[in-house]
Amino acid sequence: MAQDKSPLPQAHPKVNFGKIGVLLVNLGTPDGHDEVSMRRYLKQFLSDKRVIELPTWKWWPILNLIVLRTRPKKSGEAYATIWNNELDEGPLRTYTRSQAELLAKRMGKHDNLLVDYAMRYGQPSIKDKLEALKDQGCERIVIYPLYPQYAASTTATVNDDAFDALKQMRWMPAIRTVPAYHDDPVYIDALAKSIEEHIAGLDYEPERVIASYHGIPQRYFDNGDPYHCHCHKTTRLLEERLGWEKGRLMTCFQSLFGKEEWIKPYTDKTLEALPSQGIKNIAIFNPGFVCDCLETLEEIAIEGKETFLEHGGENYSHIPCLNDDPYGMDVIEHVVRRELSGWLD
Repeated sequence: MAQDKSPLPQAHPKVNFGKIGVLLVNLGTPDGHDEVSMRRYLKQFLSDKRVIELPTWKWWPILNLIVLRTRPKKSGEAYATIWNNELDEGPLRTYTRSQAELLAKRMGKHDNLLVDYAMRYGQPSIKDKLEALKDQGCERIVIYPLYPQYAASTTATVNDDAFDALKQMRWMPAIRTVPAYHDDPVYIDALAKSIEEHIAGLDYEPERVIASYHGIPQRYFDNGDPYHCHCHKTTRLLEERLGWEKGRLMTCFQSLFGKEEWIKPYTDKTLEALPSQGIKNIAIFNPGFVCDCLETLEEIAIEGKETFLEHGGENYSHIPCLNDDPYGMDVIEHVVRRELSGWLD
């Protein structure tokens, strides 16, 4: 009888299955505030076509010949003022990691649920974390862009990057993405409680409270981005929840970049103008930011205060983001449980 010489089948590596994953994703942070780290981070961030909607031929020379030669040093100096020196990382990474860890504890009774975090720009990357969750047996994954208000340059680019990573997988897990939750009652209530508690601890009564959101170019809004509308709805619902007279809570937009027109009113110009209008005692917060970061701690808490006081203001207080405090974690847990409906008992 002839001997069968066909090759033996290769053993497959162990395949894990039966798990569900939750991936919290925030904007990102550089690995350090030195110029090399800053240049690497800024290049990835500012090369995203969702962030800078200009033709490559027009933006490439501006980015590489001007921005990346001048901005890393300045941005690095700003990051140095708010850097978490104990862990040698930006506060955004510190808070996002903590949020993932606390969420896992809150969801702890579900043995088949894994929680992790990633950054759209910088480390840990979305691709690496999706692969890690799948390798641990996650057949279903909820991707949670940590942005209450939708914008193409935030929520959409997280989903873009996630699905680019999924395209490379032979065995792709089922995916759900978290929609905007700018008008969710749990989110509105958490903001209101944090504001009420902060103001109760001040030794003055703010005449105005400013909700400062990250801005987007006016052109993006004109092209159909709902972000501007989402921000104003958050403010309106929050004002109603607080029971304040109309006008005490103001909506402004910060973090302008480039020379084109952005959605208004601008936060810095508002801070300059209020004292001349007789408004000299204010508080300010950032409802569009889930965690405190460069734009809240340096731009608003430090620079914003300097601007306001230099123009005649008397009292200024920055209200921290929800971060990993209980109110903030209530929001994240609420959204995750909602999006896990039908997947998790």
